[in-house]
Amino acid sequence: MATVPGQLIWEIVKKNNCFLVKQFGRGTASLRFSKESNNLYNLNSYKHSGLANKKTVTIQAGDKDQAVVLATSKTKKQNKPAALFHKSVMKKEFRRMAKAVENQVEGNYYRPDLKKAALARLSAVHRSLKVAKSGVKKRNRQGLKIC
Repeated sequence: MATVPGQLIWEIVKKNNCFLVKQFGRGTASLRFSKESNNLYNLNSYKHSGLANKKTVTIQAGDKDQAVVLATSKTKKQNKPAALFHKSVMKKEFRRMAKAVENQVEGNYYRPDLKKAALARLSAVHRSLKVAKSGVKKRNRQGLKIC
């Protein structure tokens, strides 16, 4: 079975798909976002598209506490959706998770252009998993300066 090039898919999908979210910006310019699952920045562009690219990176919260799932797509399994992604669950501290993401995305020459986006998504997901401390906040015990 012949595969369709990514550029052709992008030309068909870029202006009309079910994941497209249009928001009005300043003046007549509008911002276009995308809700597709393999889009790290959620921007409607060919570079970040999970539909048009064969190699995609996904970072999302895992099922268990403080777990982050890094999923990369396999290029030779494009016609088998069940076996399309290679998922790895990370439960380490943040710096070690960031190093693992960096090695997987850039170190293996998988998609070095998505390194910054992957680290930004990892930071946002990790921040969302933190549980806020409950209780009374400590007051600053230093004296007030009166000028």
